Amino acid sequence: MGDLSGVLPATGGVLPVAVSADAVMGAPAIDGAQSAFGPASLKILHVLRAPLGGLFRHVVDIAHGQIARGHRVGLIVDSTTGGARADAVLAELAPHLALGLARVAIARELSFADVAALRLIGRRVKRLDPDVLHGHGAKGAALARLCPGAPRAIRVYTPHGGSLVYRPGTLAGGFYRMLEWLLKWRTDLFLFESDYIAAVFRGEVGEPRAMVRVVHNGVGEAEFAPVAVRPDATDIVCVGELRPVKAIDVLISALAILARRGRRVSATIAGEGPQGAELKALAERLGVAGQVRFIGHCPARAAFAMGRMLVIPSRAESLPYVVLEAAAAGIPIIATRVGGTPEIFGPQAAHLIAPDDMTALVGAISAALDDPAEVTRVAEVVQARVRSEFSVETMVEGGLAAYREALAKTPGRAKTGAIHITNF
Repeated sequence: MGDLSGVLPATGGVLPVAVSADAVMGAPAIDGAQSAFGPASLKILHVLRAPLGGLFRHVVDIAHGQIARGHRVGLIVDSTTGGARADAVLAELAPHLALGLARVAIARELSFADVAALRLIGRRVKRLDPDVLHGHGAKGAALARLCPGAPRAIRVYTPHGGSLVYRPGTLAGGFYRMLEWLLKWRTDLFLFESDYIAAVFRGEVGEPRAMVRVVHNGVGEAEFAPVAVRPDATDIVCVGELRPVKAIDVLISALAILARRGRRVSATIAGEGPQGAELKALAERLGVAGQVRFIGHCPARAAFAMGRMLVIPSRAESLPYVVLEAAAAGIPIIATRVGGTPEIFGPQAAHLIAPDDMTALVGAISAALDDPAEVTRVAEVVQARVRSEFSVETMVEGGLAAYREALAKTPGRAKTGAIHITNF
């Protein structure tokens, strides 16, 4: 998806009810659309909150794949987040969405505003009457499962971490886990993106009452092309949001330890987030500001070119796209043993390190710089594994197979014919 000059309107709320939401968003008008699609075509409506990060990339990738296979797809997405980058991606996708694109104000935390969002989403779902209502992330999936209408639709949940990353024992963690327990009774298919998240759900929430399938995130063939390292590349690059869960503070502290030992390691940090000022101040305080460049948001492959190996010191992950993308490109990776990352590395998972282990991170960086041939060898093995087991094609086909299996197991879920949309 390249840069686009035209972007969607940033509404800060729902689109005006007086006009067709789909028309404003550039989607085709839909009336009696069955004639344009085969009898096996499913109506699939995806609901997510913020069009950001790996979750957004996942939804866009599977939407493209489902559309290419002749299915009618629609999106309901938060209108208050994402910015120009998300607007451009959605503007490119919108003309291909047979069920349209709607932007609705969806708050990150639970609030009274959710009542209005649920009402508006429910109205749209009732009009579209989808076969599959697929909620992504904690908030998007909660709204998808709670909204009325679409009695024949299966309700699908993909956590992407979501509420499962809240720390057990905290008030927020307990509340969201209770909500997950209640909502599992409104779920027909749990479509987990990693074995890790499936295990966390079982441990923290309980055994799902419905069908469970694990379909890994996937990358496309273009992402296996090598990345040419820039002449001004630093020793390492770190790509991710600047927030505590990504543990970039640990990386900066590790660089300071290496500097005190006489080893000056340079780093590029690509990303934005609420910890930005704090992390820059930490680099200054520890005396490594001259070794670290913060470049803000940058597409992953462009960021990879700015360092000779990738370091991902996260405290928690689901199945991180940045690791998949770097592995596909054959880039040496130092990463923590969290979330689904060991599933990506497979037999090479022994090379992962524990999170928040400063000694291990310092040692891994030193070893990689001392023996680049060994980290390159590991990168080649992981690349071959990603090519065979983590493709976009496998991800899309696996999701569709799970939909059909769940539909077949759920009585009264026969597919319908024509769609008619007037306004939101």
